[in-house]
Amino acid sequence: MVVRNAMALKEKKPYIVKTPGTAGGRPRINGHRIRVQDVAIWHERLGRSPDEIADQFDLTLGEIHAALAYYYDHIKEIRRDWERDRKIVELSKKRHPSKLQVKMKMLRG
Repeated sequence: MVVRNAMALKEKKPYIVKTPGTAGGRPRINGHRIRVQDVAIWHERLGRSPDEIADQFDLTLGEIHAALAYYYDHIKEIRRDWERDRKIVELSKKRHPSKLQVKMKMLRG
């Protein structure tokens, strides 16, 4: 009984927050700069388990599962952000080619 009361009094913080000026204002894990979309990419695209992600980034399983739940509840928004980021990276690569790639092209003639 005492344990239940103590747990009921424990203050809960939201796992997922949006803060203007932090992580581009995108949803992230509270207390970290790790975005929901990062967790989703690691899980979906790279095949990492929630346990692996939690261990690698010193997060709780609750934080990882909250990020994945948020992702699945807002999948269109998060995937739109992925696409936006991908386009920005491609544009940046065109505008600022790798110095190594430029040098390799010069050496090839």
